[in-house]
Amino acid sequence: MKTAYFKVFFSFLLVICITSCRKINPIENTLKNQAFAKNEREETEVFFFISTANITKSIISKSQIAQQKSSDIIVQELSKRIEVQENQLLEELNKMATSKLIVITEINATHKRDLYNLIDANGNDFNAIYLDAASEGICDQIELLETISRETNDKAILEFVLRFLPEQYKLLRETERLKKQNE
Repeated sequence: MKTAYFKVFFSFLLVICITSCRKINPIENTLKNQAFAKNEREETEVFFFISTANITKSIISKSQIAQQKSSDIIVQELSKRIEVQENQLLEELNKMATSKLIVITEINATHKRDLYNLIDANGNDFNAIYLDAASEGICDQIELLETISRETNDKAILEFVLRFLPEQYKLLRETERLKKQNE
């Protein structure tokens, strides 16, 4: 009789242990899923910071070249405004990235080919090439700003987007208008 009670007690203890172990696993799985979701959000933000910084640096470089090479004063003035705006955007972007412990590295050097094309261009070709490049870069920035605004709920990033997106649209309109005038 003692053996039967002992077997029942041991079985009962075993069932309790297994049941309690199963209750821990869902919690662990939930924590793991939250960690992965956080990593995906962080990866999206890191991609945004790095991509936006690279595009911004490219636009700044092209605008500096335009200020030196363009014979059209209107193109020079626009390139100066673009450079000032892009420097402000880059400064704010770097501050925000630093506060989030994100290191911005230059992972995409394809814009250097565009810089060489711009340096080699002359006369009216230069203005057209610069305006096309500036327009394309600003469009890429707008796309990144709009994408991150849909994919994050980070207050600082959303405020950043609200501050700079209207200005980018304004620069794009001015660039497109000037492109049409120079055609």
